[in-house]
Amino acid sequence: MPLLVVGISVLSLLLLMTRLRLNGFAALLLVAVGVALVRGIPVASIPDVLSEGIGDQIGDTMLTIGLGAMVGRVMGDSGAAQRIACTLLHAFGPRRVQVAMVITSMLIGVTMFYEVAFIIIVPIAFTLVRVTGSKLLWVGLPMSIALSTMHSFLPPHPGPTAVAATFHASVGLTLFYGLFIAVPLGTLIALTWPRLPFIKAMTPSIPKGLVSEREFTDEEMPGLGWSLFVSLFPVVLIVAAAVTDMATAESPFLHVITFIGSAPIALLLTLCLAVWAFGPRIGRSLDDVGASCTSAAQAMAMILLVIGAGGAFKNVLVEGGISDYIKDATEGWSISPIVLAWVIAVILRVALGSATVAVVTASGVVLPLLAGSGVHPEMMVLAVACGSIACSHVNDPGFWLFKEYFNLSVIEAIKVRTTYTTVLAVLGLGAVLVAERTLDVLNL
Repeated sequence: MPLLVVGISVLSLLLLMTRLRLNGFAALLLVAVGVALVRGIPVASIPDVLSEGIGDQIGDTMLTIGLGAMVGRVMGDSGAAQRIACTLLHAFGPRRVQVAMVITSMLIGVTMFYEVAFIIIVPIAFTLVRVTGSKLLWVGLPMSIALSTMHSFLPPHPGPTAVAATFHASVGLTLFYGLFIAVPLGTLIALTWPRLPFIKAMTPSIPKGLVSEREFTDEEMPGLGWSLFVSLFPVVLIVAAAVTDMATAESPFLHVITFIGSAPIALLLTLCLAVWAFGPRIGRSLDDVGASCTSAAQAMAMILLVIGAGGAFKNVLVEGGISDYIKDATEGWSISPIVLAWVIAVILRVALGSATVAVVTASGVVLPLLAGSGVHPEMMVLAVACGSIACSHVNDPGFWLFKEYFNLSVIEAIKVRTTYTTVLAVLGLGAVLVAERTLDVLNL
């Protein structure tokens, strides 16, 4: 019954948005209320459940997305994004623009959340689309796939790190093994998916207000050094914080690094730097720079509302007992711990949309099976992590970020994102099984 409720709610959401053309924000809230009523959540508590879901989601993403969009627009309106895009084009050539996006995304995405890295890199992708005349998905999709792979498979991202702690696995070994799986799989799918006929048939345009429409001359653009420095500044801060988190020593200095390396603070500092570097330093007035920030904020309003409503929908599913039902139903299954961990993570991901809930619950279910099984705990971490990326759809707030930035319809977003995340999860499981077998043969 609980899984039937999930299925009906997803179909209802698709009907509301595709046939009735209801706004995504309103449709998500309407379906969330319906699910809450069906699952027996007290009527008086429903507003609080919705608010909690919106608050948790917006609290995690609003500062990151809002500040990141402002940084991107300031760089775009000053010509800095075009300078970086032109440099990538010169280094790789127009025919290898996808390779450039994959390499850039994987290097940045190793330590950064999907949403944070997405917001930082997407202005460059938009600029490459405009400069080269390529289709938006041809350039943007490899970026998103590469970031999804890094975020889902590898520590120090929160899901794999939390599961590593549950299984008492080595974070370093998990990262080492995960790179051998994530990099080739992510690259393969990132370069294959945009070439599929049903993807090539889609021709979305860049959303208005998120990128400058102006084409700059070489003399008008800022230098490459400043452009790269500002774009990589938050990456350096966040990486420093990630490394600091692994330190065992306690000191005020480490706490300061952790503070300035948190995504919102890092992006706030980057915005301040960008305002000066691409404002007064190059002769632009603060009024012009402020107008860029305002334009970015206006363009982000509906995106943030839809993402928040996706968080409300997710929270209703969790509070409605869906995850507990799945946990109880799968505890007696007698299959390989690796496969079981992956299957449970996939089911929870499909039902709830939350990768975090999926990995935490799945690891708790299979933890008793790990002792005495002979399975390497690092492989269990990777199995749960790759299962949690599967089937991203309408109950996943990340789905809505992807949909809105690439200006897709709900059906188009499902065709693109749901398929690539599912194939990535399936191939990831196969690679984990092969890796586990290889470690056994080598007695490692």
